[in-house]
Amino acid sequence: MTARRSRHRSAACAALALGLAGSLALTGCNSHSSKKSKKSSSKFSSSSSKISKSSKSKKRKIIGGGAAAAGAGAASRRVPDCYPSTYKVTFSQQTGPKSHVAVKFKNSTSRDCKLYNAPLLRFNNAKDPLPLLQGTPGHLDGTRITVPAHGYAYAVIPTNTAATKGTAQKSVAIDFMGISAGSATHGPATVNFAEKRLHISVGKSKVTNWSSSIHGAQLAGGVGK
Repeated sequence: MTARRSRHRSAACAALALGLAGSLALTGCNSHSSKKSKKSSSKFSSSSSKISKSSKSKKRKIIGGGAAAAGAGAASRRVPDCYPSTYKVTFSQQTGPKSHVAVKFKNSTSRDCKLYNAPLLRFNNAKDPLPLLQGTPGHLDGTRITVPAHGYAYAVIPTNTAATKGTAQKSVAIDFMGISAGSATHGPATVNFAEKRLHISVGKSKVTNWSSSIHGAQLAGGVGK
């Protein structure tokens, strides 16, 4: 082999070796880059999953909190029954052609309360309450009114005839009716007319249902103006 051919062959081998080294280096770089890309992709996927789970968890908390708030709101909207007492229920006698006894209830609390039908009134420790003008204890018309905080409700006992006016009463026991016939929600509370220096005369009369205004109660009792 001549010196020229030997040099040419050595140069070719060197070029081939250099090419192979570059190819291996490139393969190594690509492999390393691929691994980094996979790791980065895996980290991104894991982070996204955590964010998604956190978002879902927050949504669940918000939804749960909303349901609890709605339940609390519904509970706060429940209107309790009104309570009778000697200072919440007052009586006054009106004279003249349309004479009547006005029964006034004051809701002295800071929240609304509800009244059903009519007040149950037993004058002078009577066994039975005064009959109802609207309906009977066995057949009620289902009156129900909401008395606002610090508001009033009224009922009327017509006393515009001798029979209905009757004689002066000493006291009255007050019960508040429930939603069903013959039921009472709270009571009794007793008002002593003598102690309060009231002159209340009631005979064979009847009492109207509760009304949100004195005028409405008077009209129901046939003694309105």
